[in-house]
Parts: sequence; structure tokens; C-alpha cells
Amino acid sequence: MTTATATSAPGRTAHRLWTRSRGVLLGLLLLVIGGLTLAALQSGEQHGLLDPRSADRTGSRALAQLLASRGVTTDVVTTTEEAAAAAGPDSTLLVTTPDVLTSGQLADLHTATHHTPGRTVLLAPGTAPLQIFAPGVQADPRIGNTPRPPGCSLPAARDAGDVLLGGIRYATSATTADRCYNAGGSPTLLRLPATDAARDTVLLGSADLLYNHHLAEQGNAALALQLLGAHKHLVWYLPSISDPTSTAPATQPGLLDLIPSGWRWALLQLALAAACAALWRARRLGPLVPERLPVTVPAAETTEGHARLYEQAHARDRASAVLRSATRTRLAPLIGVPPAHAHTPDLLLPAIRTHLGTSDLASPDLQALLFGPAPADDKALVHLADQLDTLENSIVSQERHAPREHPDR
Repeated sequence: MTTATATSAPGRTAHRLWTRSRGVLLGLLLLVIGGLTLAALQSGEQHGLLDPRSADRTGSRALAQLLASRGVTTDVVTTTEEAAAAAGPDSTLLVTTPDVLTSGQLADLHTATHHTPGRTVLLAPGTAPLQIFAPGVQADPRIGNTPRPPGCSLPAARDAGDVLLGGIRYATSATTADRCYNAGGSPTLLRLPATDAARDTVLLGSADLLYNHHLAEQGNAALALQLLGAHKHLVWYLPSISDPTSTAPATQPGLLDLIPSGWRWALLQLALAAACAALWRARRLGPLVPERLPVTVPAAETTEGHARLYEQAHARDRASAVLRSATRTRLAPLIGVPPAHAHTPDLLLPAIRTHLGTSDLASPDLQALLFGPAPADDKALVHLADQLDTLENSIVSQERHAPREHPDR
């Protein structure tokens, strides 16, 4: 019985593991399949924000096609060096995100294009680009995008009419500047005329009018075509992190730097609370303290529970030691050995041999039976238990049938 149970235990264990983990494995499989499906669906060529090759809602492919129909060639560049080389005479340079450029990149781009005739269009430039491309112009706080009237004499704005504009507003003291699409007293489109036959500069507070899903609204398409189609060659500059002239910050912010200062104290308090809870729930060191059980557990159930624990742990040494110790403890008073010497071989074994006399049980090696090594397997453990039971039953039987002296003698 014991051998069959030990043999089938690994199979039952594997079945329990499969039963418990099959839900998790199924979920992981679904995640992998979903990820592969999304990767397959999105494996085509993808482009980003304001990219003239992108047909997404925030792309600008529709505008690029309209410009091409008017004979304007569009060159997409992603580095400052390419933009400076492509923006030759009589060309329009569009910088989609000038704020991501470093001061060195802005200076190199301005130096390379400042003295060539043409136009430079900056989308929502901040303080750093303005200092280089439009000195004296200040950026005011952002405002929401809504259709606004031209409010200026710039021909491109007058022809386009109302346009979806907003974002950053600009202020300048230059009297020759064209201030269009005012919001709160400040223009969201500012054109600085060219000086000495150089390039004029156009500042747009928001790039939303160039998106595919806004191009057909109001006069967005008309204004975009006139601003970017003034010359037959358009350089569409999409700044990229792969640009070798861009410099990464000297030190990357750490995790604590990204946490607001007020939350740091809260995290510290939570950490202290977690440490206190761990100390409270941790096992205290010290001697074992006996406690009364809340219910009465039958001795047979306790014995069976201990046996199953020994079986699961393959603790044959511990199980055999318990069996032998219990047998010696019960035999000692039957053969006249004091309980204090029940586990002393020199006193217990001679007494057992004397008690058994010439019985057949006198032949087995009592030393190996009562004080021997641990069994090698479960079958040997069962055999040991049978031998101990036989020895104890024999001595108990002899004790019951032994003649007793009369008390009066």
C-alpha cells in the first residue's frame, strides 16, 4: 500500500500543478497571440506626427499631395545637416518641432539658411528658437484652438479667411511684422519680413491646421498652401533623436527625481508603515509556547497526520526513530526496566532476551531491530513496523499468561 502511494505521488503532484497553472498559462498564451497579431497588423510602414508621408489623423500626407499638385517638391529630412544642405535659395524650410532642437542645432541651421532667399516656417516655437530665428519676439501663454478671422493685411491670410489657430501667441515691437489671427490681443500667426533679400520668417502658434483631419476645415488648406507653397521647393524638417548633432542631457533623471516633492514624504511614510507591518507579522524568535487546542483531536487522526507528513517528506529516519522509541518506552515497564533506562541498549536488550527465553523471537538481532539504522525504503519501513509489533505483542502475551503468585504467600 505504501509503495503504491509513493510511486503514484509524482503523478498526482504533476496533475495538481497542471490544474492550478493552466489558467495562467492560457492567459499568457492569449497575450502572446494578441501581441503577435498586433505586431503583424502594424508591421507596415509607420510615420509619426506631422509627417507628410503619414495618412493618419495627425499626419500631413493630404497637404503634401496638394502641394505636389501645385508643382511643389517636398524633401523630408530628419537631421540638421540635411536640412541646412537642402534649404537652398528660393526654398521654404518648415521646422515641425523646433523646441526639441538644441541651441547648437538651432544656431547651425540659422547660420546656414539666414543669407539665402526663401522662407522659414516654425511651428509653435518657444523661447530658445525665437532668440535665434526671431530676436525680439516673445512667446505668450498658450490659448485654445478655435476658428479665428485673419485680422491683418497679409495676402495669404486674407485669401484663406477663418482658420483654426491658437496655441502660442507672439508679441513683437517690429512695425513691419504681419500680425494675424489675434487671440486675446496677441497674434497666433506672426510674419517677420525678409531683410536684405534674405528669408522671411513665419511663426505659427499651433500646427493643428496642417493635420489631415483638420485640413479640410475652414480655410486651413488655403493658408497652408500659401505659406508652404510660396516656393517650388519645400524642405520638411522632422527633428529626430538619431541626429548625431543632438546632445543628450548630461545626467538622466532618476526615479526619485520624477516624483513630486510632496509625494516623497508620503512614500516614506508608506515604507515605514510597511516595515512596521512586516515586523508585526513576522515570526517572533524564542522558545515554543504550548497552547491548548481549541478542539479535541483524536489520537488516531494525529498519528495518521504525522505519518502522512513523514511520507510526503520521505522522512524514513524520523519515522523509524519514533516507532523504535515508542516500542522501547512501552516494553521497558513490561520487562522490569526503569523508564529512565528504556533507551539504554546495555540494560534494555539483555532484559528482553531474558524475558523471551527460548522463544523463536530470541533469534532476531534485537540490536538492529530496536537501535538499528534507518530503513532504506518504504517497504523496509513497513517491515520494521511489523517486526516491532510482533515483538511487543509477544512480550505482552507472555506477560498476560505468566503465572502470578498468590498475595497471601
